[in-house]
This record gives sequence, C-alpha cells and structure tokens, in this order.
Amino acid sequence: MATVILLRHARSTANGSGVLAGRSLGVGLDERGQAQAAALVGRLKDIPVSAVVSSPLQRCEETLAPLLADRALEAVAEPDVSEVDYGAWTGKALKDLFNEPLWAVVQQHPSAAVFPEGEGLAHVQARAVAAVRAHDARITAEHGPGAVWVLCSHGDVIKAVLADALGVHLDGFQRIVVDPCSISVVQYTQTRPFVLRVNDNGGDLAGVVPQAPPQEEPSSDATVGGATGS
Repeated sequence: MATVILLRHARSTANGSGVLAGRSLGVGLDERGQAQAAALVGRLKDIPVSAVVSSPLQRCEETLAPLLADRALEAVAEPDVSEVDYGAWTGKALKDLFNEPLWAVVQQHPSAAVFPEGEGLAHVQARAVAAVRAHDARITAEHGPGAVWVLCSHGDVIKAVLADALGVHLDGFQRIVVDPCSISVVQYTQTRPFVLRVNDNGGDLAGVVPQAPPQEEPSSDATVGGATGS
C-alpha cells in the first residue's frame, strides 16, 4: 500500500481565538498560517507526492494552495475527512463549554461523546479511517505501492486516524498531539499500519519515502528489535 502524509491545516483565524469553529464558513488562515503553508513547499521538496486529498473546508484549501501550485497538482475534496460536526457547539466560546457535562465525556470517554445536533466522535473516526483507507487503496492502484500522498484535514480527525493506526482505543486519542501544520505519516500494509511520524513540525521527511523497489508491496512484518541495521 501507499504512504500517507497526514497534514493538519495551518494556523487559522479561529485557532487561539477561544471559539470552536467547527464547520463554520469563512475560516481561513491567519498571517502565521499563511507562512506555514508557504513553508510546506520546502518541507516536502524531497517527497515525490503522487496525489493530494483534502477536507473541503477553506482553511485546508488555503493550506494546500502553495504546494499544489508548486507541484501542478489538484486536490481531491473528500467530505469524510472534514472537520467534526460539533452541531450546537459550533461557534461557541470554549470557556462557555468547559462547564457542559459533555465536556468531561469528550476529554475522558470520547468514544461515547455525541455533540448536540451534531455527530459522535466514534462516527468521525469510522468515516475518516474508511476514507483514508479507500484513497490509499485507490492511489496504490494508480501509482504503485511506493507512492506517497498527502491528506489535509483537522486536528481531531487526524488524531482519530492515528489512534486507529496505533491500535489505540478512541478513548486514548486525546493523548495524541497534532499541531497546526504538523505532519504525521502512516504506511498501510495488508495486515497492519506502521506509524512513521507523529506531530512533526519541521524535521527531515526524506526518510518517510519507501525504500523498497517502487513496485514491491511493503512488508506487513515489523522489524525484530525495533530498528533496522546493527
């Protein structure tokens, strides 16, 4: 199977505002986020990106714009990796949500959390993981098992995908940190995923490119001893 770079959108005008933006329209990148998006071109310069998939929300589109222009690529919009539908919580100040009984559930038992007039986090994980795996299979079929592709999404969505890849119950996904414009990397195989990066904020990414011959399927076996070499 291919290798997916899970990219959280760059810093938006809602990040740090104390408001739960959710799927609100008109939320783009702030000045820092625009700089982060521009820097992605350099961060990924050694990565042969075969395809790009994105949440349809504006902040993801703006994050990808410099990279797509540089690579002459187009992103496939995928609603199933869009932001959580927070329902009635959308647009509310976080300080007003802290005292809601559901807040503790979201923090301690997220698999049981269902947002009023919105969706549950278990559903978010199910739709997002299914979409990632479907696109990974499609891109592998089109470009071969050595392909690397980018998926741009949102913090809680990427955390849910990573929890699945790590074999961690959704109730543990709040232990995973995914910063704005951070990169996490997963390589799927026939029997298990391998998590190559989590919350990378600027390191050398050349090592995530599969070293196997381009048409050779990556092995599902983990390396005994936890590392390659002596």
